[in-house]
Amino acid sequence: MRKIAALAGAVFGFSVLASPLALAADYPTRPITLIHGFAAGGTADAISRLVAQPMSEILKQPVIVEQRPGAGGNNASRTVATAAPDGYTIGLPTGGHAVSAGLYKSLPFHPVDSFEMISTVVYYAFAIAVKPDFPANDMKALLAYAKANPGKLDYGSAGVGSTHHLTGELLASVAGIQWNHVPYRGEAAAFTGLLSGDLPIIIATAVTVQPQLASGKLKALAVTSPTRFRGMPNVPTVAESALPGFDVRTWAGLFAPKGTPREIIMKLNGAVQQALARPEVKTRIEEIVGGDVQGSTPEAMKTMVASEAARWTDVIKKANIPQQE
Repeated sequence: MRKIAALAGAVFGFSVLASPLALAADYPTRPITLIHGFAAGGTADAISRLVAQPMSEILKQPVIVEQRPGAGGNNASRTVATAAPDGYTIGLPTGGHAVSAGLYKSLPFHPVDSFEMISTVVYYAFAIAVKPDFPANDMKALLAYAKANPGKLDYGSAGVGSTHHLTGELLASVAGIQWNHVPYRGEAAAFTGLLSGDLPIIIATAVTVQPQLASGKLKALAVTSPTRFRGMPNVPTVAESALPGFDVRTWAGLFAPKGTPREIIMKLNGAVQQALARPEVKTRIEEIVGGDVQGSTPEAMKTMVASEAARWTDVIKKANIPQQE
């Protein structure tokens, strides 16, 4: 029928646009671009490439990874939000995408409503770590020390508005403590501050704490996920050691522009699920981030992102964190 319609258009001089359903039936017929918002060689880049390669095989078209760094991932999100909703431009948002809802005065997109969610990819936790000579040896003792010394403890993170920073603010709110945030330009700089003695506490991704723990350069008091991190099985969770129900993880997933046909979203979702089911892909992603690979339905991802955006917006308001331009 499409060939007949195209022929009729050629004969009578009018253009014929294929319906979304027809486009979805043929999809994909050309390369797909997968955009993330961070530097080449980083965690987001590694996850993107590990997912893109098997998706290329499954969809029988190249999935090309492209970096659009800047504004904490917002440059990439804006690019995806304004792309044609045809399935040929997709993105890999991370936990900071949901934070943007409350951190910025205005955004050129809505963190939930400007996108069609495809699937989550992985979740991973943070760890609260201190130098070996710090007086507290577990989370309960740290909170008791903080309560006895209000406003005298500093903790470092990867920067203002990072999920690391907001984890510390949420922890303070839930535990009823007062401590001071010291922002650094990334986790590596924060570790330098801790190890040099400028900083007593750090909140960092568990996978980056693991080698420092193994070398004896620091001690980890707890991880923020609901279950223990397999790389540090002797380190308890915040929930089991001090604050029942505490659960903070960052994440990565895939999304497409708003209006991308449902049939295309489901083809992409199926390709992601198949890719993540490959043992070599699952294992490598989990090694890189120290987390748990977990795909989802588009609906489940949308619910998660909306929930995370609401939570971090509330934390930002309560902590009086100035919104960025």
